[in-house]
Amino acid sequence: MSPAMASILGLVVLFILGTALPINMGAIAFALAFLIGTFSVGMSANAILGGFPGDLFVTLVGITYLFAIAQKNGTIDLLVHWAVRGVRGHVAAIPWVMFGVAAVLTAVGAVSPAAVAIIAPIALRFARHYDIDRLMMGLLVVHGAQGGGFSPISIYGGITNQIVERAGLPGNDTALFLASLLFNLAVAIGVFFAFGGGKLIGRRDTGTHEEFEDGARASLPVTGHGGTPAAPRDGGHPHPTQASRDQLLTLAGLVILGVGSLAFGLNVGMVAITIAVVLALLSPNAQKGAIDKVSWSTVLLIAGVITYVGVLQKAGAIDMVSTNVAALGSALLAAMLLCYIGGVVSAFASSTGVLGAIIPLAVPFLAGGEIGAVGMIAALAISATIVDVSPFSTNGALVLANAPEGERDQLFRRFLIYSGLVVVLGPALAWAVLILPGWL
Repeated sequence: MSPAMASILGLVVLFILGTALPINMGAIAFALAFLIGTFSVGMSANAILGGFPGDLFVTLVGITYLFAIAQKNGTIDLLVHWAVRGVRGHVAAIPWVMFGVAAVLTAVGAVSPAAVAIIAPIALRFARHYDIDRLMMGLLVVHGAQGGGFSPISIYGGITNQIVERAGLPGNDTALFLASLLFNLAVAIGVFFAFGGGKLIGRRDTGTHEEFEDGARASLPVTGHGGTPAAPRDGGHPHPTQASRDQLLTLAGLVILGVGSLAFGLNVGMVAITIAVVLALLSPNAQKGAIDKVSWSTVLLIAGVITYVGVLQKAGAIDMVSTNVAALGSALLAAMLLCYIGGVVSAFASSTGVLGAIIPLAVPFLAGGEIGAVGMIAALAISATIVDVSPFSTNGALVLANAPEGERDQLFRRFLIYSGLVVVLGPALAWAVLILPGWL
C-alpha cells in the first residue's frame, strides 16, 4: 500500500474510531500520526511533530482560559440577565435574545457547546413559560452559537483562519465571520416562522419577570471540559443589575481583546492569555480553578488532527485526493462534493476535527483559480458546522437534555427530521450562495 493510501485509510479509521468510541479523536490522531508517519511514510518523530500547531495551541488555551474566567466570575450570567431584561414583555423577541446572546458568547471565545450549555436551560425555561415551540427555541440557540462562531477571535474562526494561513491560501476573516453569521441568521429566520414565531408577534407579557428570571438562572449549569454540563453551583451567582468590579474588568478585557486583535493585528491567543493572567492577578481567589475549565479536550482534538494532516501532506494524500476531485471535470462539482463530505462527516464527528482535515483537501484545486478561495473556505466552514443541530452532536444533545422528560422523545424525532434536512440541504445552500456566484 502506498504511503498516500495508508494515510487516507488512517484518516477514515480516525473518524470511525473517534465517532464510535468515547476516545478523544486528537489522541487517536497523534497515535496514527506516529504509526503511519514512522512506518509507512518514513518520517522521524521530529518531522511528525513539526506539524504541531503551536500558534493555534496558544489561541485555543488563551481564549478558553479567558472565557472560563468570565464564566466563573459571573460576567456571562450578567450579560444574559441584561439581555433578558431588555425584552420588556415582547414575547417574540425572546428567541432572538437567546440567538443573540449565544452568538455573542461564541464570538468572544466560547466553544459552541459551552455557549449552548449555558443558554439552552434558560431558553427552554422561557419556552415553557411563554408556550414557545421548544424545537424553534432550541434551534435558535444552536444557530446563534454557530453564527457567532467564526469571528476572528473565536475558536472556530481562529482554527479556520490559521489553517488557511498555514495552507498558504488567501483569507478574509471578516468575510468568513459575516458569511457564517448571515447564513445562520437567514436559517434562523426561516426556523422562527416555520415553527410558529409569527404567532408570537404582538404578544406581550406585562407582568414582572424578576422571580422567573432568577429561577431560570438558578438552573444555569457550569460546563466542564468540552462544554459538557457539570454540577450546578451552590446557590448560583447573584444577579444584580450593576456589574461588580471583577465583571467590569472582564468586560473591559473582552473589549481590549477585540480591539487589539481586529484594529491592531495583535496575536489573538497571546492577547487573550495576557488578559486572563491580568484578571487572575487582580482577583486570584475569585479566579481560582478557571484554568481547569480550559477546554483541554478541544485543544487535544485540534492539535492531534492538524498534526495528522501534516502526515497526510507529507505522504502526498492531499495532492492525490485533490487531483481525483479535480478529475471530475468541474471545479464547481468538486467544490460541492467537498462541502457534502464536510457536512455529512461533521454530523456524526467533531466539527473542529473536520475543519482541520477538510480545508487542506481543497488547497491544490483552489490553486487553479476557478473558484474563489474565500468563498470556498466559508462554504466549507458553514457546511461542517451548520449540521451541529443533529441530536447526535453535542449541541443538539444539550438542547434535548434540557427539555422536559415528557417532551424529550417527541423533540428528539423532530430534531432528527430537521437535522436530516440540514445535512441534505445545508451544504448545497452554502455552495449555491457562497461558491456558485463567484463573488468571494
